[in-house]
Amino acid sequence: MSTVITADRLFNGAGGILEHPVVLVEEGRITSVSTREGSELPANARVMDFAGATLGPAFFDIHIHGAAGHDVMEATPEALTAMGKFLAAHGTGAFLATTMTAPLDATLRAVDGIARLMAQPMDEGAARVVGIHLEGPFLSHAKRGAQPAEHLLAPSIETFDKLFDAAEGQVRLITLAPELPGAVELARHATERGVRVSLGHSDATAAETQAAIGVGAVSATHTFNAMRALDHQEPGILGTVLGDDRMFAELICDGVHSKPEIVRLWWRAKGWDRAILVTDAMSAAGMPAGEYRLGGFLVQVANGKATANGVLAGSVLTLDRALENFVAFTGATVEQGLRLLTTNPAAMIGLGDGVGKVAAGEEASLAAVNAEGRLLASMVRGRVACGATVG
Repeated sequence: MSTVITADRLFNGAGGILEHPVVLVEEGRITSVSTREGSELPANARVMDFAGATLGPAFFDIHIHGAAGHDVMEATPEALTAMGKFLAAHGTGAFLATTMTAPLDATLRAVDGIARLMAQPMDEGAARVVGIHLEGPFLSHAKRGAQPAEHLLAPSIETFDKLFDAAEGQVRLITLAPELPGAVELARHATERGVRVSLGHSDATAAETQAAIGVGAVSATHTFNAMRALDHQEPGILGTVLGDDRMFAELICDGVHSKPEIVRLWWRAKGWDRAILVTDAMSAAGMPAGEYRLGGFLVQVANGKATANGVLAGSVLTLDRALENFVAFTGATVEQGLRLLTTNPAAMIGLGDGVGKVAAGEEASLAAVNAEGRLLASMVRGRVACGATVG
């Protein structure tokens, strides 16, 4: 049966806004995008109307460790399916399974397992894994945050290649501290293999940061967090990333990792085409307060904050909430906000296969939000994940 989706406007993921859109969905794919004026609806079609709402692509989270009580390092069908269903219900249609620094053998097993699961059919109503983000082990001891010091490694092309091969080439993104010996060489090598390099967990100077950008680094990992503080005499990694119009920059917009004033500064610096919203969520996302695992260690969660030994350790954020916070903190329009968790992450990673777009032929993975950025409904590959009323 055909499904017709209507709303007040559509952000199509290509930068355009369409007024009074009509999106036709058949067998999990979009077959046409038109407007109400002159459109003829198929007979007996299901109709989902979001009056007053903006329709956009389902969200894409490039930095997430877990949710719904599971961690991506488990690398099991049960873990990824539970995560995928939870994320779909919060508007996310695709994500990068993000690893934590851990014993190398454990990380090799995890990326091998994730890659094998990516090759298998996923539940149609669940957000899908479209790649792997290696957050570690090539990070700074000085800015490691909750990353376990005993498992951090010096940048090594040989070690990276082991991880890349174990992941069957599914590594899409790696976080790297550019000041470490060998980091620039690794950034160049990873870029040559088609992996995007993000700079983070770093105490780098401006010159060290610029060296990595010069060989291909394109983004910054959870900007402001686990980074050298901004100094007017030594801009460091933070000043360099904020001031370089080529660089994308992630932000965890939960009001815990960065205050609203800092979110506004980041938005003004990076703007509509280089800012990216992420969650950095861990297994406690969607769960009650308590003790949960992040990679291989325990994290305490209370009052919306996840910590390990007093240090922030991921978040319990979801992208729908990040969007709502972003609109409230900055005064940006919801259409501007949608770009930050759809088009921009897809562009940074270089994905073009059904992520961040609403167009004929693409997967029917969509989100409907109100003017404040609150999620009203979501659909993943043609299946309603939350909130929709069918007429």
